[in-house]
Amino acid sequence: MKSPQQGLNSALVALMSVATGLAVASNYYVQPLLDTIAHQFNLSVSLAGFIVTTAQLGYAFGLLLLVPLGDMLERRALIVSMSLLAAGGMMITALSSSLAMMLLGTVLTGLFSVVAQLLVPLAATLAAPEKRGKVVGTVMSGLLLGILLARTVAGALAQFAGWRSVYWTASVLMILMALALWRFLPRYKQAVTLNYSQLLRSIFSLYASHRVLRTRALTGCLSFANFSMLWTSMAFLLASAPYNFNEGEIGLLGLVGAAGALAARQAGGLADKGKAKLTTSVGLIIMLGSWGMTALGAHNLVALIMGILLLDLAVQGVHITNQSVIYRNMPEARNRLTSGYMTSYFIGGALGSIISANAFHHFGWYGVCTAGATVTLINILIWWRNSHLESV
Repeated sequence: MKSPQQGLNSALVALMSVATGLAVASNYYVQPLLDTIAHQFNLSVSLAGFIVTTAQLGYAFGLLLLVPLGDMLERRALIVSMSLLAAGGMMITALSSSLAMMLLGTVLTGLFSVVAQLLVPLAATLAAPEKRGKVVGTVMSGLLLGILLARTVAGALAQFAGWRSVYWTASVLMILMALALWRFLPRYKQAVTLNYSQLLRSIFSLYASHRVLRTRALTGCLSFANFSMLWTSMAFLLASAPYNFNEGEIGLLGLVGAAGALAARQAGGLADKGKAKLTTSVGLIIMLGSWGMTALGAHNLVALIMGILLLDLAVQGVHITNQSVIYRNMPEARNRLTSGYMTSYFIGGALGSIISANAFHHFGWYGVCTAGATVTLINILIWWRNSHLESV
């Protein structure tokens, strides 16, 4: 097996970034399609929103139950196997003739698409210590770009070939990516004496013994809740007056979020330079301000675009910083640290989608924005209370 630094170069970082984005995108193709699917299966807004919640919960279970295996099994084989299983879940969704079948495909896809969270700690392990934050930032940019561009691609494909074509195309791409990863990823397995049950218990031990991990996990949880709140209800806002957008037009808003994600790439480098606390604080303040712009976006497209750009910039910046901080310690436990942190992260996403769908159903777009601003304020208070625990 290769030593950690032997297997990493810029081409492999790029491949891992694309693979991470493609894997996580599988949970987000549905968001610009929610209005169409709701009409096809005769669903209410809140029930259609539950499809997004199911994806997030499947992902959260995968993070908790599958990602720790990266500290025990050979990484390349595990990554390739899970990529193929995620492709199978999307095939079930493409074939679905009922909501129950769609939810089955969705939860399986979510469960195995956590392969993205095996690639991130592997990249951190393969990177030289002085470049770790930058490499993590690059791979994490691939992850968030996958989340955001999934909407653009899904909207465009659905407009011309129907919503099922999105899942057929995505499953084929995932299979091809699995083959590429098998060809180019180095084999890597670390020496860990823990069995599976001990690995799972150790996640909770890490939480109990590392207050910085708990703080960063909660900050990430509430940040991603904001992200999910915005994007879960976006399709319903844009499909109705005054916008009346079709699927393709709704998907184009993902490009705005992608610009925000790219702008946040440098957060990992700033964390490497000892500015993690500053990056987090500024990100949370920008996140709060973004909801004011987003609220104006109920009737103003320019304000909506600005709100999306700012929120996605802030969420990605805080997220990259969080992971850079928690990866500094315990390199032998990076998959378990990822499992603990990202489980909290996607639980936040699931809660955000539930809150968003219900807020939109009962109070409209302004209800969603008020809820988002409230969650952000709570996040800021928690961060400011606990940030003194970190040295940088």
